Amino acid sequence: MQDYLLSHLYWISLIASIVALVFAYMQAKIVLNSDEGTDRMKQISQFVRTGASAFLKRQYRTVVIFFIVMFAVLCIMAATNKLTWYVPFAFITGGFFSGMSGYIGMSIATRANNRTACAAQQSLNKGLRVAFSAGSVMGFTVVGLGLLDISLWYAILDLVFHESLENITAAMVTFGMGASSMALFARVGGGIFTKAADVGADLVGKVEAGIPEDDPRNPAVIADNVGDNVGDVAGMGADLYESYVGSMVSTCALGAIAFFSSGLGVKSVALPLLMAAVGVVFSVIGSYFVQTKEGASQKNLLAALRRGTNFSAIATAVFSFALVWWLFGIEFYGLYLAIIAGLLAGVLIGLCTEYYTSDTYKPTQKIAESSQTGTATLIISGLGTGMMSTTLPILIVGAAIVIAYYCSGLCPVDVSQASIGLYGISLAAVGMLSTLGITLATDAYGPVADNAGGIAEMAGLPPEVRERTDALDSLGNTTAATGKGFAIGSAGMTALALIANFKEKLLVYMPQGEELKLDLLDPRVLVGLFIGACLPFLFSALTMGAVNRAAQSVVLEVRRQFKEIPGLMEGKAEADYARCVDLCSKASLKEMILPAMVGILAPIATGLILGGLGVVGMLCGATVSGFIMAIFMANSGGAWDNAKKYIEADHFGGKGSDNHKAAVVGDTIGDPFKDTSGPSINILIKLVSMVSIVFAGLIASVSIL
Repeated sequence: MQDYLLSHLYWISLIASIVALVFAYMQAKIVLNSDEGTDRMKQISQFVRTGASAFLKRQYRTVVIFFIVMFAVLCIMAATNKLTWYVPFAFITGGFFSGMSGYIGMSIATRANNRTACAAQQSLNKGLRVAFSAGSVMGFTVVGLGLLDISLWYAILDLVFHESLENITAAMVTFGMGASSMALFARVGGGIFTKAADVGADLVGKVEAGIPEDDPRNPAVIADNVGDNVGDVAGMGADLYESYVGSMVSTCALGAIAFFSSGLGVKSVALPLLMAAVGVVFSVIGSYFVQTKEGASQKNLLAALRRGTNFSAIATAVFSFALVWWLFGIEFYGLYLAIIAGLLAGVLIGLCTEYYTSDTYKPTQKIAESSQTGTATLIISGLGTGMMSTTLPILIVGAAIVIAYYCSGLCPVDVSQASIGLYGISLAAVGMLSTLGITLATDAYGPVADNAGGIAEMAGLPPEVRERTDALDSLGNTTAATGKGFAIGSAGMTALALIANFKEKLLVYMPQGEELKLDLLDPRVLVGLFIGACLPFLFSALTMGAVNRAAQSVVLEVRRQFKEIPGLMEGKAEADYARCVDLCSKASLKEMILPAMVGILAPIATGLILGGLGVVGMLCGATVSGFIMAIFMANSGGAWDNAKKYIEADHFGGKGSDNHKAAVVGDTIGDPFKDTSGPSINILIKLVSMVSIVFAGLIASVSIL
């Protein structure tokens, strides 16, 4: 059985990757074959597409320099026997596939916005189908390229280099560092761009000038739409690619270590990859369940998306039992319980996020209600809601960790509880992300619907079209927050597995016979904990400050154009859209460097001073602090955004009222919370672990203390 699996394992996941990519291609064809609309709609879409492509190319040129430098550093370390020679090349492929997934998703999204607006002229369901097809391209490209990267490395190291299972999985972990690095640059750079444009457009357009959202007179509207694509599509694609790949490779590595002495190593590596393959198949089937009727409410739209995601999750859960039974036998049911714990945790975190961010529930409605007494009370209400929203996800993830740890320990195998328990926790993270194809599709369609609404406004389409796109956009805010909840929840579990991998790496480089004694009272561990806990705050301060500085330049530019371009406010002249796009591009490319370098250099610097024990403390502190802060920022931002939309739906004064202006300010504060700093933190807590693993040899040999 082992020989059979070793010969065919990566072919199964490779076939699944091809299925995902073929389905993504089919969905892309559906989008591209849809009606593009009027000449004006095509023109606006072309503006957005040109701006987004130009930014991404400039961003990738900047990031390539970093990858070249890191490749050289890793080659030097390999030459001094601190790494294997596979690591530098695995690092490059991880970054390449991560960036490619974002680029492909964005390319289709920028072609789907006008097509969604055109379809929404016919019906809400047609608009949903086009936007969801575009989101499906993003979702299935991510899982397809992720599985392709893993499968190819597995095949090359096994068939060409004849490496052992332990060396194969250890090398696979390292391309996670490339994926994490690319994801952080993409998320931070795209997040700064999109929120600088959004803040500038809203503050000057809606609050100061009193013109509608996406009004063509506003010079920042095209930059805002470009930002939706480079931040919420390309950045998110790279982000979720990193989460997906990171959870699988860390599980494979832990399985190879935990089951090495029992002879079950191959099977333990097979399980997460086969689960991912099964998740692809059921995600494809589930996507056909997503459709709705004209005049659907938010609850109806949510139900339409849930049909697809729930089917995929339930079918994957059932089939996972068959996988565990086939690979290990019924007596290993504890591993299945760990998988179910992760799946349930993902669903419950999604429901919690939906409750705290959707305008169909009390928390968001209460935020909207607080606008009646001014901006300050609305902001206080949103902050309180975001803080409260962290409690249940923490308890859910905590319960999932405990269940996965102890249930996996029930397996009749002679390995330590810690080893198999950590493997169970990693399996739970894989379970949470196994249906990422359709989960990400429900997330990525949101920016497409948002852009469609902007095009409907700028092209002067009938009011009912904007009402339909607004309904899809509002739902997109909720599903985006849910997607971030999945990413953050899996990040917490994956980070634990990566910390365990780092500990194992340290043991390899320590002198023979020396033990690694972890003691919370050790000053190196304590100082590391404090540094790690501070890291998400420092990172968030840098990214929020970056958005602030970039947004200020956009605000000044929009004010200048309103003042200096004759006839602009009367609609007799056209705004200089390219100027705002250029301002956002330059600012985001400049500002993304420092936050990203903090995530990369912090574990190395900590290790060189405090040693391996200090790094373990730092990783634990960053995981706990970052997990809570990421949920708080994502949910408070989502709640502020939907509170604004709730008021715009003729509640508490409606559009143009003082309540609405207060909600716009709250939404403006929440924008960098939910789309820049918050989602970037879950990448940060995994990146610091990945960097620590790759540089473990250096840390073990050069530390001062």
